Amino acid sequence: MSRTESRIVTEERNQQGRKRARTPSGMRRKAVSAFLVIVVSFAPGCGAVRPSKYYQLAPPNDPSSAKTADPLPVTLLIGRLKASHLYREDRIVYSSKGDEMGTYEYQRWAEPPTEMIQQLLLRELRATGHYAGIYSQSGEGSGDYLLRGSLFDFKEVSGDPLLARVSLELELRDMKTGSTVWTRYYTRDEPVNSKDISAVVAALSKNVQRAVSEIRASLDQYFASHPSR
Repeated sequence: MSRTESRIVTEERNQQGRKRARTPSGMRRKAVSAFLVIVVSFAPGCGAVRPSKYYQLAPPNDPSSAKTADPLPVTLLIGRLKASHLYREDRIVYSSKGDEMGTYEYQRWAEPPTEMIQQLLLRELRATGHYAGIYSQSGEGSGDYLLRGSLFDFKEVSGDPLLARVSLELELRDMKTGSTVWTRYYTRDEPVNSKDISAVVAALSKNVQRAVSEIRASLDQYFASHPSR
């Protein structure tokens, strides 16, 4: 074999050796990539997803809210309630007797508390038949007065006993003059009869029902002493 042929054979062997040296590393990279894909693909299925449960406030059931024959010539607009972002979202809020607050992950409201309370006020005031019209402020109707306010508390308060706290303040604004003619502050801690979340929801519903009833009666009293011209 000549020197030239010998160099060619030696070079071919060296190239084959380099290919063999590179092959395991490349295979390992491909195997790692495949493993990562498999892990990412199967990770969501490692455990069953816990379903969320949704709750809503029960409307008041008060026979005294039957419609009257002669409604007042007054139209009310029901505005949105101002509140912390916690009460403008759908998660049920809990707190200790201190300042710490949190939300349940899987127990939620069907609608944000501010919207549920606004709808309850609209429905109950409309059901009385005491007024010529009751509309949502976000609707197309116009009104003589605007009922609006703030929701401060709507939560479970841990302790012994367990409580359902509702705190809110409403005001009635004369749309012609722009002045506030009526205000009402409500706060109450309703006892919860068990630690089950459904019992907390029931206590909050009962608390809101009481608030709506008191607000309705207070508004009736105001318009009785301030007849519309």
